[in-house]
Amino acid sequence: MVNHMSHKNGDGRRTEPDAPAAADRLEEIFELQRGLASMMRHGRYPEGTEDRVSALCTAIMHEAVELQRTTNWKWWKTPTEFDRTEAREELIDIWHFVIQASLELELTPDDILAEYRRKNEINRDRQRDGY
Repeated sequence: MVNHMSHKNGDGRRTEPDAPAAADRLEEIFELQRGLASMMRHGRYPEGTEDRVSALCTAIMHEAVELQRTTNWKWWKTPTEFDRTEAREELIDIWHFVIQASLELELTPDDILAEYRRKNEINRDRQRDGY
């Protein structure tokens, strides 16, 4: 029997020892997105890769604004209670469009991991250099 319960390791971080590797999880997300995309009517979806990526960028920006609206970013307004559930939903909407853009650009989960590692190292160098 596989143990799916997470626990804290020695340094207090949550771990899931029996969970699939991160790349497997990302591949599952890609497969779910491919399935969703195949169900959609594409009459209004642009034809070419560049136009599709542009449309997806617009969707990502609008979803980011919807995510921001869940926060109390208006310093002049009386704050309301932060709705983490709503914020998570908006963030997942962004993920849908990011994954679709990844598919449009023919990125695999392995490509994403490699590019993330590469760019993460650049960003770390920048921080060490006082960027």
